[in-house]
Amino acid sequence: MKTAVDKKLLAERMASFPELCLRAGIRVTHQRTEVYREVAATLEHPDADSIYRRVRRRIPQISLDTVYRTLGLFGEKGIISRVSYPGDRARFDGNTGQHHHFICTKCGLIRDFRSDALDAVRPRLKNVPCGRITSVQIELRGLCRRCARA
Repeated sequence: MKTAVDKKLLAERMASFPELCLRAGIRVTHQRTEVYREVAATLEHPDADSIYRRVRRRIPQISLDTVYRTLGLFGEKGIISRVSYPGDRARFDGNTGQHHHFICTKCGLIRDFRSDALDAVRPRLKNVPCGRITSVQIELRGLCRRCARA
């Protein structure tokens, strides 16, 4: 199963990173760039510990706290998105475009997918008691192919 984004998409994401930071009002640093690279380069939706281990290969002095703070900042500013599965650690997604998630309830695999039919789902309400709706993302849960075969 493919776990890395293709080189062209990674290059596009990395080229847009300085502009994303500028619009978000944050400085571009080497450490932030490398944390972003790890999230942007994979389809796996890694957790903070995985990202830390990967970045640490290139920047041995980076701290786990720096990775956590950077991911939190990126999530807050919309540079990446946070994907949470109940009972699991927060996972991170470099794909901020319109898409949906499939989550395996057995192994925890998370995969992005596009669906015109699901994109067409629009809430009837613009406001709900707890706030104003600005976007819709649908999560489908079930068994991935590997777990379904087992």
